[in-house]
Amino acid sequence: MKILLSAIVAVALGWAGHAGAQTAADAAVPRYDHIVVILEENKDYAQVLDPAVAPNIAGWMKQYGSATRFYGEVHPSEANYVALLGGDTFGIHDDDAFYCKPGQADPNCPHAMQPGYPDHTAHAPSLGDQLQHAGLSWKAYLEDLPEPGSLAANAGSVAPGVPLNIATALYASKHSGFVNFESVQTAPDRAQHLVDFKALDADLAANALPSFALIVPNQCNEMHGLFGPKTPEGCSIAQTLPLIRRGDAELGKLIGEIQATPAWRSAQNVAIVITFDEGRGDDRQGCCSVTPAAPSNYGGGHIPTLVITNHGPRGLADDTPYNHYSLLRTIEDAFGVSEHLLRANDSEHGVVPMVKLFAVRRSPPWCGVLPLLCGKP
Repeated sequence: MKILLSAIVAVALGWAGHAGAQTAADAAVPRYDHIVVILEENKDYAQVLDPAVAPNIAGWMKQYGSATRFYGEVHPSEANYVALLGGDTFGIHDDDAFYCKPGQADPNCPHAMQPGYPDHTAHAPSLGDQLQHAGLSWKAYLEDLPEPGSLAANAGSVAPGVPLNIATALYASKHSGFVNFESVQTAPDRAQHLVDFKALDADLAANALPSFALIVPNQCNEMHGLFGPKTPEGCSIAQTLPLIRRGDAELGKLIGEIQATPAWRSAQNVAIVITFDEGRGDDRQGCCSVTPAAPSNYGGGHIPTLVITNHGPRGLADDTPYNHYSLLRTIEDAFGVSEHLLRANDSEHGVVPMVKLFAVRRSPPWCGVLPLLCGKP
């Protein structure tokens, strides 16, 4: 209970300390009922433009909205997830487990003896804390999570007899994001927020998506890939094109299921964001409050990001520089949360909301009742 109360106090202080003046751009972001973010892995912008390799992504880029200058914060993966959900990388620049601390001897903390090693648990508020404070709901749908609320580092070996580790696990906590936050780790209702794809299927069937949903496919289906014995077809980390094809096909299924819900066809505003954590490991391009000299916030490469909305722009290519801090700020604005977490509040250094991509087209009042007459997908 003492830990939980400390976390609550930290959340309150965090919001009070990082509230910034709302800009005209923030005020221009429309209110949204549901925002779904699907996170993919390790692909540069140019790698997914070919319709022969990623036909779904290439098609959505033309049909909906594309951020043509969107960047990660750092390499490798983990800190980019944390940046999206907390507004900072908190010094993380490796894929060690969320519970790792300096000097910790643990096979999932291989870098813990290095100088300057950070606590991998963020003692700061997350987007989830903000939403709950505003009376809104959120879930992270994590494919192959072993059980609701699990704090496993890795889970779901690709085949019987294959040792379970970060290179062979279908589920990897380095790709979950929310689990890095103390307020999530200690939450008594954690099992209601960290769930698997069975829960996603059930919520889609019941038209019961939360206000905010983070969807993370497993390492075979998110374009990351695995290596070692018995790696499934199209999942080898050494074969880029089959990985992209597999991930693109999985995205096609997910988007189709979301667009089949009554919410998508209603007058509610719904957005699906497809983004990536980082680009290639040698690509250090970045923008928007990154600090090139910092080991944990120097720029994670040029990555694809699409915004698919039920009432928003069509055929839009937005060349404004954005990153995960920009996306976090936009989500906060879209849910009426005026406090922007940490670097999401750094408008002085180019962090701005994605207004063009989240704009809502004006529709006749009957569209909510007869959407087919309005030409809505």
